[in-house]
Amino acid sequence: MPKGDGRLLAQNKKARHDYAIEETFEAGIVLQGTEIKSVRNARVNLKDAYARIDRGEIFLHNMHISPYEQGNRYNHDPLRTRKLLLHKKQISKLIGETKEAGYSIIPLKMYIKDGYAKVLIGVAKGKKKYDKRQDLKNKEAKRDVERAFKERQR
Repeated sequence: MPKGDGRLLAQNKKARHDYAIEETFEAGIVLQGTEIKSVRNARVNLKDAYARIDRGEIFLHNMHISPYEQGNRYNHDPLRTRKLLLHKKQISKLIGETKEAGYSIIPLKMYIKDGYAKVLIGVAKGKKKYDKRQDLKNKEAKRDVERAFKERQR
């Protein structure tokens, strides 16, 4: 596998629908023995995952990494809490942004970059139901315009 390929392993598609993403950060992740093998096989689920700051460190909760098939007794707990690696300045910025009500830290993507597993996390604010409806209307209108433009080109 070539270095720096940035191969996408998992994506939280629901995050952009349920949350308005304000800012994103790229974080490293601390993994145990067989976890990286499962990650490289793209056996990761970010659906219900979230990050929380605890004593100046940031941890990822509810991220599911399936047990490695050949891992036998050395396998890991699929839902264990994993530490994210960020610079102190980035963590202090995240602390300041999440102090405000309604903001949370959500993992958006997981990928391999330069041989290391990385997680793209976003500072997100939950959308209301009417915001979601408006986004769907805008998306539909944009799709209709594209379709009409494409037919006009013929």
